[in-house]
Amino acid sequence: MLAVLLVAGIMIYAGMRTASKPDFKGGEAAKPIPSEPAPSLEPPPAVDDWPRWGVTHTQYSADNAAEPVRERAQGILGQVPMLQNQHIMGWGSGNPEPSPGQYNFRDLNRRLEFMASSRALPIITLCCAPDWMKGGKAGYTDWSKNHTVAPDPKFFDDYAKLAVRVAKQYPTVKHYMVWNEFKGFWNPTTNRWDAEGYTQLYNKVYDALKKVDPEIQVGGPYVPIDSYQNGAPSELSGTYGTIDQRSLDAIEYWIEHKKGADFIVVDGATLTGDKGNIPDDFAATGKFSAITAWLKEKSGGMPVWWAEWYVEPETSDWTEDKRLAVQAVTLMEFARTEVTTALYWSPQTKNPGPCRGCLWDGGNGAELPMAGLLSGFTKWFPASVELEQAAVSDKRVKVLAQARQVVMVNTAATAVTATVDGKQVTLKPYEVRWSGRGTT
Repeated sequence: MLAVLLVAGIMIYAGMRTASKPDFKGGEAAKPIPSEPAPSLEPPPAVDDWPRWGVTHTQYSADNAAEPVRERAQGILGQVPMLQNQHIMGWGSGNPEPSPGQYNFRDLNRRLEFMASSRALPIITLCCAPDWMKGGKAGYTDWSKNHTVAPDPKFFDDYAKLAVRVAKQYPTVKHYMVWNEFKGFWNPTTNRWDAEGYTQLYNKVYDALKKVDPEIQVGGPYVPIDSYQNGAPSELSGTYGTIDQRSLDAIEYWIEHKKGADFIVVDGATLTGDKGNIPDDFAATGKFSAITAWLKEKSGGMPVWWAEWYVEPETSDWTEDKRLAVQAVTLMEFARTEVTTALYWSPQTKNPGPCRGCLWDGGNGAELPMAGLLSGFTKWFPASVELEQAAVSDKRVKVLAQARQVVMVNTAATAVTATVDGKQVTLKPYEVRWSGRGTT
């Protein structure tokens, strides 16, 4: 039964992330590329507070789009400085070290330059690994294995050296996540995560990065946290389902055996592996709050990062309004539980027209609703903002408030009239509305 549930959970993640995986077919031989100097990146903008909110660039972004799209996307992402994250291999970036000691940072340079031009506070995810570190051939990249194979332990030191090379290439980047979703660290024999192997890799990378610059912030374990309606017994469960204990065990092993960490990273979806969102699409977001509280308790209060979060079934018929409403309620949950960082996994495509949850139109660069939602939360609800109470007369309307701003969400498929923060409002179905309060 556990094996079936695991496969179901993996299928959900695979479906949600199809658009963001590299679209390379088969393999490719590495072409000789002249050595490139490190780009001259503008330092990140000075901010009074850690923004908390941001986006992970995936296969398609604006760094290599047509100029009008690129310029508009720069403005969309840069209207309020937010976090922007990029992986070193895959998700828009080629193999950074096709052969031992031969580096290719062309794609990473271009992506990091775009991030700097859009006023990003940059983050790098150290995943994935060159083929020659995974039993493959030097000078060749098999993209079909990029997301499923971890480095061989005998190459862990080489991967730490690659991390050092990346850190020296981009000295303006001060935050690193180590690996992604335990890719390649599943042990089919024991039917559990290989937390021991991952932690060995993590510790080598942690030590190496701290030697480059003690100010670099490093975090892990970036393990996916699945849940099920009818799952095996677990220490964490609720109306949102039962959390897979194997993920919790892997996190606890990492907490106990890590050399050090500046934050703890996980990812997950509201959806259960066997039933979808329970008890409903909005209440299922309580899973994020429950896990965040558990992480803080187990880690002794470490800052919690959600590297990825998902709320929508792959084959849903959600309207854009409902999608935005559920996403807004999710961000409210993160803010209330004092999540330090929440990164939106970009579903961006290069195609013009409708794009579920995208930040801009791939054809003309026009801003889409999710971009405005992220910018609004970045401006009004950074990491250390003090939340305040805002009374609401109808439980179908969810609110989040600070001294100068309140955001409200109608979770109903019908219009709702309610008193919110002392004012009567009528919200359209699934409407997200911002309203000033107090002094401005």
